[in-house]
Amino acid sequence: MVNDLSGKVDGLLFDKDGTLIDFHGTWDVWAAEIIDQLAGGDPVLKANIAGVIDFDLELGRLLPQSIAIAETNRDISQAVADVLPGRHVDEVEQFLITSGANAPVVPVLPLMPFLEGLARRGITLGMLTNDSEFGARAHLRTLGIEAHFDFIAGFDSGFGAKPAPEPLLHYAMIHGLSPERVAMVGDSVHDLMAGRAAGMQTIGVLTGPAEEHHLAPYADVIFPDIGHIPGWLSA
Repeated sequence: MVNDLSGKVDGLLFDKDGTLIDFHGTWDVWAAEIIDQLAGGDPVLKANIAGVIDFDLELGRLLPQSIAIAETNRDISQAVADVLPGRHVDEVEQFLITSGANAPVVPVLPLMPFLEGLARRGITLGMLTNDSEFGARAHLRTLGIEAHFDFIAGFDSGFGAKPAPEPLLHYAMIHGLSPERVAMVGDSVHDLMAGRAAGMQTIGVLTGPAEEHHLAPYADVIFPDIGHIPGWLSA
């Protein structure tokens, strides 16, 4: 699906997981590790934790409906804490933030030349995730690309979380951008719903768990990955 909106973009606001970072290559490994650590060898607890975050223990991967895909770190922490006797949600959240920041980050493509190419076009670059800002910045630093973004925010940065439009509109406002000339780029329905609600263009990518038919109702254009965006801008 491709609508002709190319050449009308002053800002690109990227999701992180499944968009800049390979979702399964990064988060399946992390999820398996934190389930083992939190369960402490108890097979019942392991199954319960896997169940609430929709992690398939046999396949070793997060399922498309997993709350770990689009919900906030707080939401995930609450679900996990509910099945861990004696563990407070704040404790679980801090553990997930710290462990998530050290997850084995796998980029979807070489990101530095990709972002440098967009910056040379004069495009303002932002990154908005429902992960914590601490975790987001840690991942971007690991990849050597933190300085390439003019805006970095997580669910806890004080602007709200996707699919609400407020953090997207905040990004546009502080950079003096008209929302209709900004494109929200993401791999999940939450990303694209937020973009639509903010009056922005929406670019879906298929590097996360969602399939094309999930994204199509909310996307102006869908690409296999973000590497197709420069060609679209030049079209």
